[in-house]
Amino acid sequence: MSLSTHVALIEADALEGRQDRDDLTLIQVTSRETYLQAHIDGSILVQPQELVSGLPPAVGRLPDIAALNALFARIGYKPSQKFVIYDDEGGGWAGRFAWTLDVIGHDGWIYLNGGLHAWHGQGLPLSQGAPSEIEPTSVNLTINPAPIAEISDVLDAIDDPNQVIWDARSAEEYRGLKQASRHLGHIPGAVNLDWLDVQDPAQNFRIIDHLTELLTQKGISDKKGIITHCQTHHRSGLTYMLGRLLGLPIRAYHGSWSEWGNRDDVPIERES
Repeated sequence: MSLSTHVALIEADALEGRQDRDDLTLIQVTSRETYLQAHIDGSILVQPQELVSGLPPAVGRLPDIAALNALFARIGYKPSQKFVIYDDEGGGWAGRFAWTLDVIGHDGWIYLNGGLHAWHGQGLPLSQGAPSEIEPTSVNLTINPAPIAEISDVLDAIDDPNQVIWDARSAEEYRGLKQASRHLGHIPGAVNLDWLDVQDPAQNFRIIDHLTELLTQKGISDKKGIITHCQTHHRSGLTYMLGRLLGLPIRAYHGSWSEWGNRDDVPIERES
């Protein structure tokens, strides 16, 4: 199954006044505490822990199908829905939800550029309090493998000139100067572009204006297949989502460095 091209970016001022439309379902991916303090009226809460398996060492891998069915049943999922997704951190968890939608074969989603920060920055109203009750639906999902990269896919990509591995971690992690797994370093040949470098704090954490130019400088374009990862496929939720918004052939390695960096049978490079 191929990935849908029915994805889009929307600005806060363009969404304002449309959020109550029946054809749009707003999803806020934050902690419950954040939601209680601030959310766009009518939004459904999805907590980050609902999007990951939580099983060490690769805690960020996709949950099993039973957990996914439970999540989407809880939020009243229907295949006809158009989701508008956002978070409070510039797109990491929103992107993780976008990837999850792609994984279940959902045909289309919209990212609110800058999320809660952009909405608040425009002076638009925020609500407080608990989410409204949602009537659960009966859900029986299937997995679309197209957005998913596993270890075997990453190994194949290392020596493939037609593929590029996008490491969305910090430069310190990439170079092996900061330890979060048993082994330090990066996947051989991977290019490093920190997820923070593709969001603009001066513009309420919207996507940077010169994104395409920056990606081209890194060799990330529609000319190559792209596999992106970070430590737990949280930060690379954003980089995956940006690839999709640009129409790039991108997958996410959901095991990420927490899987790769805790194994002894995969190649690792480390800068001295």
